[in-house]
Amino acid sequence: MITELIITSTIKITLVIIVILTGVAYSVYAERRISALIQNRIGPNRVGPAGLLQPIADVLKLLLKEDIVPAKATKPIHTLAPMISIFVALCTIAVVPFGDSIHLFSRDIRLQIADVNIGILYILALTSLGVYGITLSGWSSNNKYSLFGGLRSSAQMISYELSMGLSVVGVILMTGSLSLQDIVLHQFGWKWNIILQPIGFITFLVAAFAETNRAPFDLPEAEPELVGGYHTEYSSMKFALFFLAEYANMIVSSTVIVTLFLGGWQFPYLQTFGLPPLVVSLLQVFTFVIKVVAMIVFFIWVRWSIPRFRYDQLMNLGWKVMLPLALANIVITALLIAIFRS
Repeated sequence: MITELIITSTIKITLVIIVILTGVAYSVYAERRISALIQNRIGPNRVGPAGLLQPIADVLKLLLKEDIVPAKATKPIHTLAPMISIFVALCTIAVVPFGDSIHLFSRDIRLQIADVNIGILYILALTSLGVYGITLSGWSSNNKYSLFGGLRSSAQMISYELSMGLSVVGVILMTGSLSLQDIVLHQFGWKWNIILQPIGFITFLVAAFAETNRAPFDLPEAEPELVGGYHTEYSSMKFALFFLAEYANMIVSSTVIVTLFLGGWQFPYLQTFGLPPLVVSLLQVFTFVIKVVAMIVFFIWVRWSIPRFRYDQLMNLGWKVMLPLALANIVITALLIAIFRS
C-alpha cells in the first residue's frame, strides 16, 4: 500500500511539474502574442510555425549565456535566492485539486498531489516565503537598485498578504473547512464563490497581482526607476529561474483563484448528465484547465492595459482600501451566516 502511494504520488508530482514548466514556457509565448495583438504588431513569428518554438529558443539562449556574478556580491546567497523563488512557486501547487478522482487500474486516484485539511494555510505559508528569494537577491547583489527592489518587495508583500489572507476568511466561513477539495465541492452547480463572495474575490485578485509582482504592481523591478530591481545583477540561468518563478507564480495564482472562487474543477451539474465516470473525470480536468487559461489571459491582458502604479499609490491601496474592504467582508459574511443559519 505504501509503495503504491509513493509510486502514485511520484507520477502525479512529475506530471504536474512537466505541465507547469511547459505552461510557463507557453505563457511567455502567449504574453508576447497577446501584447503584440494589443499593440497592433506581429509578435514572435520566426522560430517554428507561428513562432511556436520561440520558448525553446529562449531557453537555449539563456542556457548558453555567461553567468556573471558581481565581485562584491555575497555569492552563496546570490545563488540561493532564485532557487528559493522557484521552489516556492512549484511547491504551492501541491494542494490544488485539478479534478475529483479518476478510476484507473482498479483503484480510485485522487487528482491532487496532497489533500491536506489545511490547504489554505499551506498556500498562505508558502507564498509568504516567496518574498525571501527576492529580498535576498536584492541584498546579496551589493547593488543599490537591487536593494531598493528587494525592500520594495518586502513592503509590498506585507501590505498585500494581509488583505489576501483576510479575503479568504469569508470563503472559509461559508465552507466550514480549510481543505481546498471541500471548498470546490461546496461550490456545486452555480454556487461559485465569485457570486457569493464578490468583495473577497476582487480583494484576492488584486492581492494576487501584487504578490506575483505583475503589472501594474511590478514595483520591485520597475525598469524606469530601478533598472531591473532585484534581478539587475543576474544573468544566464539564475535570471531564467526568476523569470520562471514569475510565470509559475502567475499560473499557480490562477489555479488558486479558480479553486477558491470559480468553482475549481466543477462543471455545473456535470454529474447529473449520466456520463461514464472516466469521461466525467476527464471533463473535470478539462474544465479546470480552461478556467486557469482564462485567468492567465486575464493576467496578461491587465499587464498590457493598465500603467504601473506609483509606490505611494500601491501602499495606499493596500492599507487604506483593501484591508478595510477585507475586514468589512468578514463582518458582513459572518452576520449573514449567523442570520440565515439560526
